[in-house]
Amino acid sequence: MTNKIIINTQNAPAPIGPYNQAVKINNLLFVSGQIAINPADSSLKIANITDETHQVMKNLEAILKEAGMGFENILKTSIFLSDMNNFSKVNEVYGSYFKDNFPARETVEVSRLPKDVNVEISVIASL
Repeated sequence: MTNKIIINTQNAPAPIGPYNQAVKINNLLFVSGQIAINPADSSLKIANITDETHQVMKNLEAILKEAGMGFENILKTSIFLSDMNNFSKVNEVYGSYFKDNFPARETVEVSRLPKDVNVEISVIASL
């Protein structure tokens, strides 16, 4: 039998639908897709793709921290872009949060993202 634990922190945006920030089962953590919402005031940080991606990564970091993990624990990442022309800038910011042993990943272009943001990232991590 698995031990399902809901992970939520005030240091990341509250869910905007019927889901949790993350769910931990045994040693696996499934983090919901994060967008560039500033948890301090619920504003969107989408003036440019670089700042937007940093906010997404900070949101992921806060959730990972709440679960007792960090970027080094990430096994798999899914990146959703509204425009693949932003790939190189998103990739540069994303890569700056990892030291080595990068996780598996896919990056896909989608027609639209929640709140019309430009990037959404979800992760699976493990202790």
